[in-house]
Amino acid sequence: MSAFDERRITDALATNSTDLLAYFERRAGTSADAADLLAETMMTAWRRVSDLPSTPERARMWLFVIARHTLLNSERAERRRWRLANRLRLLLGPTEAPAADDGAEVRDAVARLDPPLAELIRLVHWDGFSLAEAAAVLEIPASTARGRYAKAKEELQRALGRSHPVDAEIAHAPH
Repeated sequence: MSAFDERRITDALATNSTDLLAYFERRAGTSADAADLLAETMMTAWRRVSDLPSTPERARMWLFVIARHTLLNSERAERRRWRLANRLRLLLGPTEAPAADDGAEVRDAVARLDPPLAELIRLVHWDGFSLAEAAAVLEIPASTARGRYAKAKEELQRALGRSHPVDAEIAHAPH
């Protein structure tokens, strides 16, 4: 991208980003959704900078066309997610939800762990990965995962005031 194109797209986005954000806020579910849609619109505009019209008015319209397409794509993706979720609910059948406070002590203890330790515990006990598989997901050596796992279990035992292993409690805590 030339410096000229970079300056033009930067100027067009700076001039129109407030209006684009307002456009998304009026149509999206949350402010966070609107901000995500704006970011995606900006990325698309940067990728397509060679198509940016030369006049400010045409550039504004071009950005709003991209914004509209971004919104439509997002809405289609959301509909697909809902359809998939509905199909999965039908396939899986009715489920009995545990009580809201069932396992809360364990969930809270896991949440208080350092984030890398908590994620390792969640992957192993809640997502069903082996320790080696969890290490691969986290992109860390298996030996590092083993050390972190041992440390996490010790911290959980202390936090829960248990002298016995807590593996079963973690695995059965609703998540």
